Amino acid sequence: MSLRTGLRPDHILPGDADAALLVGRVWVNAVAGPCPCLLRDGRLLDLTPLSATMSELLEHEDLVATLASGEHFADLGPLEAFLDGSAGELLAPVDLQAVKAAGVTFADSMLERVIEERAKGDALAAEAIRGRLAPVLGDNLKGLVAGSAKAAEVKKLLQELGLWSQYLEVGIGPDAEIFTKAQPMSSVGCGALVGIHPKSDWNNPEPEVVLAVTSTGKIVGATLGNDVNLRDFEGRSALLLSKAKDNNASCSLGPFIRLFDAVFTLEDVRQAEVSLTVEGADGFTMTGASRMAAISRSPEDLVSQLLNRNHQYPDGAVLFLGTMFAPVKDRRGAGLGFTHEVGDRVEIASPRLGRLVNWVETSDACPEWRFGISALMKNLAQRGLL
Repeated sequence: MSLRTGLRPDHILPGDADAALLVGRVWVNAVAGPCPCLLRDGRLLDLTPLSATMSELLEHEDLVATLASGEHFADLGPLEAFLDGSAGELLAPVDLQAVKAAGVTFADSMLERVIEERAKGDALAAEAIRGRLAPVLGDNLKGLVAGSAKAAEVKKLLQELGLWSQYLEVGIGPDAEIFTKAQPMSSVGCGALVGIHPKSDWNNPEPEVVLAVTSTGKIVGATLGNDVNLRDFEGRSALLLSKAKDNNASCSLGPFIRLFDAVFTLEDVRQAEVSLTVEGADGFTMTGASRMAAISRSPEDLVSQLLNRNHQYPDGAVLFLGTMFAPVKDRRGAGLGFTHEVGDRVEIASPRLGRLVNWVETSDACPEWRFGISALMKNLAQRGLL
């Protein structure tokens, strides 16, 4: 089992968990398979009578009313039993949905992507480039609304200065960068190991809010995500984006999806602050925060560019909204910036979404992903759920 012990419900749940509608997904040892679940009064309730998959569950038009009604569902056990492994495992709260991500949606991350590009993946060269570009780009990018007339003026100015970049094009231009972060069923959950490619020497976590989107484009809830990124791979070439982003255990989601209702809405997402804490076995500590209010594109705009008449997702999707936090704190030496070490504890938190906690390992040492869509269908059929 890929879980680390020591997590407690009161540590990973939102501060107002008693008022929150939290749905997720767990591996249940007793049935030898995954179950969509609802957290109620500290216990996990089996939602398979409603839907055998999270994808189908989130498509229910009356889901919030049904879950809030107090309807009886079978008790799977206390959350603690899925954190310590005695009853099962807390999984990523998605299954058949496409796992997509929006890139370069914050001014600070735009600057760091341009630096990566010019440094060609060399962490040592990045510091000098940062010193030259930050005063010019930073002032021009702050507060820009992507695709606006002002953004077009800034684009013209930066082109004249020879500072234009493919990252600035998607950062402030009309078209957002939307890419596939991971394959359906491959994401890991809270408490699991997250993977970095063993050949990477410059990488980082990306703490993000992640939207749950139905097949019709309706945003029904949000969770937390870690868009684990290899800065050296992407910096060498943007064509290496898939290798920089999609590796074994390189996508983490959870702990639960918080559904939108009367007390939690998309406006709360717009005002959310996402914090990051990295604690290494070597004593290294790094903290930071990302304010959703600083995003250059609205969540609705990003979802409309994800899913529209030109691009459908019949099983729904989850969408990482991007991060403004690109860590630069030196770790392996002066001017080398931040990179992960094996054993790092990574905590991504937001008061109304809870805490997503993972430990870093190389992707070849993380448990192999073997339970895919075919395995899920066979498992559900054996349990009489198809």
